[in-house]
Amino acid sequence: MFDRIAGVYDPLNAVISGFQEPRWRRRLVAATRLEPGMSALDVATGTGAVARDLARRVGPAGGVLGIDLSAGMVARARTRPGTPSNLRYELGNALALPVADGTFDAATIAFGMRNLPDYAAGFAEIARAVGPGGVVACLEIARPGSIIGRMGRVWFERIVPAIGRLAGQGEAYRYLVTSVRAYPPPEEIAKIMRSVGLVEVGWVPLTFGMVTLHTGRRA
Repeated sequence: MFDRIAGVYDPLNAVISGFQEPRWRRRLVAATRLEPGMSALDVATGTGAVARDLARRVGPAGGVLGIDLSAGMVARARTRPGTPSNLRYELGNALALPVADGTFDAATIAFGMRNLPDYAAGFAEIARAVGPGGVVACLEIARPGSIIGRMGRVWFERIVPAIGRLAGQGEAYRYLVTSVRAYPPPEEIAKIMRSVGLVEVGWVPLTFGMVTLHTGRRA
C-alpha cells in the first residue's frame, strides 16, 4: 500500500494536514536536541522529509540514516533533489532495525508508530539504536478532545478519505483513519515508552491536539 502511494504521499500530506506538516516536522526535529556533528536515525522515513531536516541540523560533519520497510518510499526518498550528502537510506523493519546498539545520538519516527503491530517493541527497538542520554521522539496523529480539535476530526475522518479517493488512493486513506482510531491516547503511549526503559518521557499536543509529539531519553 505504501509503495502505491509513494508518488502522491507528499502533496496529499500537505493537504490533509492543512499545510501544518512542516511546522510539526520542525517541532519534532527541534525536540531531538541534535547539534552539528551528531548522528540521527529516522524510522519509517517515508519519502525522507524528516530525515532531510535532521541532516541539515547535524550538518556535513554529522550523519543521518533513514529506514523504511517500503521500497517505493525509499526509492522516492533517494531520488529527491537536494538530498544532503550526509543522508543515506536503507530498507528495514522498524521492529528489527539493521543497526548496532547505541549507534545514534537521537532517533525519530513521524506518523509511523501507529502502523506497527507492537508499539512497545517498536519503541524498544528505536531506543536500542540510540546511545545513553539519546533522545527518542515520536510524532503521531492523535484523537483530540478539545472542541476545536473535534472539529478537526470531522475533517480528518470524513474529508480526508474523500480526498484519498479523488487521488485514486481511497483504500490507503481509509486505512489511515482506521489506524488513528486504534492508536492509544498520549498517556498510554507515554506509559509504553517508560515500560521499555525511556526516562524523562513527556508529550505536547500540537494544532489543538490533532497531533502529539512524545519525547523520551535513553537512561
